[in-house]
Amino acid sequence: MVHDSTDNPDDRARKLPPAAASDTPPDLDPATTGGDDEDDARLPDILEESGAVGEGPLASGHEAIEHAVRLAPTSPGVYRMLNANADVLYVGKAKNVKKRLSNYARQNAPQPARILRMIAATVTVEIVSTNTETEALLLEANLIKQLRPRFNVQLRDDKSFPYILITGDHWAPQILKHRGAQSRPGRYFGPFASAGAVNRTITALQRAFLIRSCTDSFFESRTRPCLLYQIRRCAGPCTREIDFGGYTTLVREASDFLSGKSHAVKQELAGEMEKAAGELEFERAALYRDRLAALSAIQSQQGINPRTVEEADVFAIHQEGGFFCVEVFFFRTGQNWGNRAYFPRAEKTFTPEEVLGSFLAQFYDDKPPPKVILLSHEIEESELLANALAIKAGHKVEVTAPKRGEKKELVIHALTNAREALGRKLADTATQSRLLDAMAATLSLPHSPKRIEVYDNSHIQGTNAVGAMIVAGPDGFVKNQYRKFNIKSEGITPGDDFAMMREVLERRFKRLINPPEEGAVKAKDDDFPQWPDLVIIDGGRGQLNAVREIFANLGLTQVSLMSVAKGPDRDAGRETLFMPEREAIKLEPRDPVLYFIQRLRDEAHRFVIGSHRKLRKKDIREAGLQEIPGIGPSRKRALLHHFGTLKEIERASIADLGKVPGVSAESARRIFEYFHPQPG
Repeated sequence: MVHDSTDNPDDRARKLPPAAASDTPPDLDPATTGGDDEDDARLPDILEESGAVGEGPLASGHEAIEHAVRLAPTSPGVYRMLNANADVLYVGKAKNVKKRLSNYARQNAPQPARILRMIAATVTVEIVSTNTETEALLLEANLIKQLRPRFNVQLRDDKSFPYILITGDHWAPQILKHRGAQSRPGRYFGPFASAGAVNRTITALQRAFLIRSCTDSFFESRTRPCLLYQIRRCAGPCTREIDFGGYTTLVREASDFLSGKSHAVKQELAGEMEKAAGELEFERAALYRDRLAALSAIQSQQGINPRTVEEADVFAIHQEGGFFCVEVFFFRTGQNWGNRAYFPRAEKTFTPEEVLGSFLAQFYDDKPPPKVILLSHEIEESELLANALAIKAGHKVEVTAPKRGEKKELVIHALTNAREALGRKLADTATQSRLLDAMAATLSLPHSPKRIEVYDNSHIQGTNAVGAMIVAGPDGFVKNQYRKFNIKSEGITPGDDFAMMREVLERRFKRLINPPEEGAVKAKDDDFPQWPDLVIIDGGRGQLNAVREIFANLGLTQVSLMSVAKGPDRDAGRETLFMPEREAIKLEPRDPVLYFIQRLRDEAHRFVIGSHRKLRKKDIREAGLQEIPGIGPSRKRALLHHFGTLKEIERASIADLGKVPGVSAESARRIFEYFHPQPG
């Protein structure tokens, strides 16, 4: 348990006062500096103004750290270096905090440029004592993820991993995808690298073991088997098409397969298939054959499956062009459950070993570690990390960089993927950078945009109106910045696109101008800007002028604005671009900038249509079939009797709807159009 060594229990850290003349100039604040090259170019100036006369930001930083050394404990702990704005610059841990800080305080000792920049910006040091160095490591990783300090290695794209859950709180267990806290009773299998991998595996498992995927409420309301039973993806326990014992056997087989007993399960199914064929029950034999094929499909999709590695995570890091990529492979129960590439933020002066060590501590801050962790590089504190992860997991954890055998082959395979992923990332980034530069030149923007926001609306005759914002930057689409707006104003005339856009933009920019609380609008993706350089809307000169008026009322003068009007007959490649106080712009159909603008517009349209459909489907499910015009009670009963559920009616084609007794071709068309409208 982490404890504070200060006398005041309410103060979680020992805060040390800054040295006398320690105000950090804005051009040295990491929050406002440019890249590493710019900082390195200024380093001689920093040293000259500081070292020669014993004054300046570097000297002030040394003075602040020296003051911290005098009060620092000799026990394990975590220290934080802060600048004049109280922003955390760096989080570190040490077995002996006093000794570690003393290294920073030595003015004549050679230090990398990164460390000198950090010292020059430091005005305050905070310290938290811990019982052990292991606790310090865990606390350090947690604080780095929470505070995102400028001079630490930062794990980005830290989304939770999906699991497969076979529930344990119902007599007929359900199989489903699960994220988040594992609080529901049942067995969890994972992690999987992506939701797509989980969905594919669940679909194959349904074919192989016929386990239900429906919710408990849907299960309890059934009076006849659903479509999944008809297509042999469920055993139909809801209507007792299979008894309790038979369904329990299916669940056991699925659990055994996911637990690594795949060979035994396949042997058992093969034996049942041969038995059924020997008894001339060919239909039952065909069912076992299909189940075996589904299991083989799962394993073929998984690619490499190790023979001697039961449970392990494999990490490989590749460095190129000042960037890093960490490729992670997940192996559970001897099966490959996918891989994911990470691109941690780290200054180019870090070594791959340093980046990998910091990455691992942050990666497992909120994830259960496996029994074995295989690395492409030896890290300095592998034993300390193994001990810390063992405390979290409750079992022994081995952290090693293998030298030979199958484990080494797995690492080499991961390293190849890391190299290829970073190559693709660098190529995409370079292409995106060129496109942004070309866009700035074509549109006469003051500089290459760092953040582009694109807005669009969707509705059907004014109902279920929703607006959406997508965001793009130097690294492409920034999806954790996307936002949807359910239109709330009651006075809006149905279909009034101008009024809907006004509401969306006012809600968006009023939140930026007057944030509800400190830090409420800070970007999740490091220091990605929150204010856009360019706003793009769908429409012509009229929409542009309307948005200009909105911006004028909000006092927005520094944001560039553009509208994109569709070409004749809505043809792509013939769009017209409108900007304030400029003639309309028409680009050549094959102009890369036009392609880029089309991609931005299409992504906004995709996102808003998806948001609209989710909202509409929710309303449809809540209203049932009551709102379909011209469809009376008898036809509604016939539809439900034929398809079983509202969801299956929604999925049906016009031809399938026309097969329902009492439903004419015209009625089938109206029903289909009700569930599949064309948004406006």
